[in-house]
Amino acid sequence: MLAITFAGSVVSWAQDPEFTQFYANPIYLNPAMAGTHGCPRLNMNHRNEWPSISGSFITNSISYDQFVNTLQGGIAFMVTNDMAGKNTINWSTVSVAYSYHLHVTRKFSFLFGAQATWNQKFLDWNKLTFGDMIDPRRGFIYQTGDVPRGTLMDNGWGTRGFFDVSAGLVGFSKNFYFGFAAKHLNMPDESLILGNSRLPMRFTGHMGVNIVFGSGSQYQNVTSISPNIIYTYQDGFQQLNIGTYLKYGVFTAGAWLRARDAFILSIGIDSGTFKFGYSYDITVSPLTNASGGSHELSLGLNFSCTNKPQKFRTISCPSF
Repeated sequence: MLAITFAGSVVSWAQDPEFTQFYANPIYLNPAMAGTHGCPRLNMNHRNEWPSISGSFITNSISYDQFVNTLQGGIAFMVTNDMAGKNTINWSTVSVAYSYHLHVTRKFSFLFGAQATWNQKFLDWNKLTFGDMIDPRRGFIYQTGDVPRGTLMDNGWGTRGFFDVSAGLVGFSKNFYFGFAAKHLNMPDESLILGNSRLPMRFTGHMGVNIVFGSGSQYQNVTSISPNIIYTYQDGFQQLNIGTYLKYGVFTAGAWLRARDAFILSIGIDSGTFKFGYSYDITVSPLTNASGGSHELSLGLNFSCTNKPQKFRTISCPSF
């Protein structure tokens, strides 16, 4: 997702990085998803957005979560890094999340999540260009009169660290689930230059159903289809994703439409212990495929429990 900084002014605007293998990165989607696998789980994600354009967006994420009996819920730790414009802007985060698991009835549960995040942003002033560097005929040939502003490191990079909080809610039964997440609730100042720039709150709603065909056995693989919808809003920017996953045994295939922007295809393997997914965003906006689309990889490892969770309910969200 696009991140823009106007270095010639005192205000900057930004949007959060985006992953399209939504449920392969569950803590990033919604902190209430912490511990939903029960046993320890490790997820790693890599996204290369618009690789054919100079200055693509590269985002990496790694998270660990598990259910803890004594806490009656799940805990999660997550680290993300987003590099924009050949690493002109670098945004790293470290997050800790907790999700309380509440059994409402024999068949329905709620998850209530909270997340605390430390953010560190960096700006490489040496890679910025300004209007006073341009010659009408020869292009960028002059030295700029603009000088770096804000907090600077020894190498001349601008930097800013800030804290933010997020929250989430998930409700689910055996084959139905829905959730809502709100990030950056305190709207921290993220400006890398002089002035004040509040990181806008980000709201995400998601819902899906898992329809299973056949009971499955050692001789017959289970087949299921999982339609889903995800809506995101952040400071006037809206994104609607509608799609479905088809699962047969250990194999999963998915197709999504991101309204007015991209058509997303994904494939994955889930052996129970090991999960791997690949997705490709086919650009359908006016940018067309000159962008090179977007490639995304996910790798998940599910570990066995030393002490298995008591009265634990597994959510039926798809993996990829």
